[in-house]
Amino acid sequence: MCHTAGVPDHVVPLARILATRETVAPRIHRTPILGSTTAARYVEAACGARLADGRLLVKAEQLQKTGSFKPRGMTARVAALSAEQRRAGIITLSAGNAGQAYAWAGHDAGVPTTVVMPAGAVKTKVEACLGYGAEVILYGAHVGETFARMEAIRAERGLTFAHPFDDPDVIAGHGSLGLEILEDLPNVDVVVVGIGGGGLISGVAAALKERRPSSRVYGVEPTESNAMSLALERGEVVTIQPHSVADGLGAPFAGAWTLEMCRHYLDGIVLLDDPTILAGVRFAAQRMKQVLEPAGAAALAAVLAGRIPIHDGETVCVVASGGNVALDRLAELLEMAGRLPGDPP
Repeated sequence: MCHTAGVPDHVVPLARILATRETVAPRIHRTPILGSTTAARYVEAACGARLADGRLLVKAEQLQKTGSFKPRGMTARVAALSAEQRRAGIITLSAGNAGQAYAWAGHDAGVPTTVVMPAGAVKTKVEACLGYGAEVILYGAHVGETFARMEAIRAERGLTFAHPFDDPDVIAGHGSLGLEILEDLPNVDVVVVGIGGGGLISGVAAALKERRPSSRVYGVEPTESNAMSLALERGEVVTIQPHSVADGLGAPFAGAWTLEMCRHYLDGIVLLDDPTILAGVRFAAQRMKQVLEPAGAAALAAVLAGRIPIHDGETVCVVASGGNVALDRLAELLEMAGRLPGDPP
């Protein structure tokens, strides 16, 4: 699946990622990389591999502005607007994290922002969008209905659609995360990233593979929210009705840009069920003292469960992509968590 020669049209080049980082970096946090020796023991129990320095490394994007990686790409998209587009404003579709990031980025740049969300969106994510100054419209029992409503409002008001993932500016902005990983871990062997629509992993994989071709990048999707896996299998964009506790990975489709970039760069994708994803949430809370939302813990869970090919002595980094979990649901989610191979008897 992975190669770098003969770059297709729908692949964001490294030069664009490097240039976009100059725009994005002054406005966001450079998040730390945390290390866990306990997680490394779990990996050894799951697949027999001993990690470099006896630690699993975690890029802590739950500590990013708005609580997820999203401001990287959304800042880049807002910065690319024309003066006329800025005056009219933008509109986006989101289950939560993309909306919060566009609300924040729009407010930061003085651009009116409208976020259309499913009627059942997590209340705390709705409140966060409002808190950052966006207009929020709740509509639809599923993302398809929400998208149709968003399109109608966009046409009626003359707004610019700011895509939550399938946009070269967004992907380039997310690529800044890959550049940071490489600067902090120049010898990284494996990077694992959750996949919703694919914007994050597309940018991260491009930055990593173009700078360190020997590195391997794996994606993680929920078993019932696997738009990217299906698209890669069928060779075209596939529309689904996602269903997972990891709502942040609940994209209804993979886009043209993200599909092409995942096909070009990824070494593989694994599917995880909800109990395993939630086991990652539990591990992060109990053993690392970090609060992650289910989508933010998927990459961690995949490695702890032994689902990612890892060899002795490798440096492995997982991206903890967000921490926007409703605290009043956290106990319930932890109760639903499954067991990991390294858990005590």
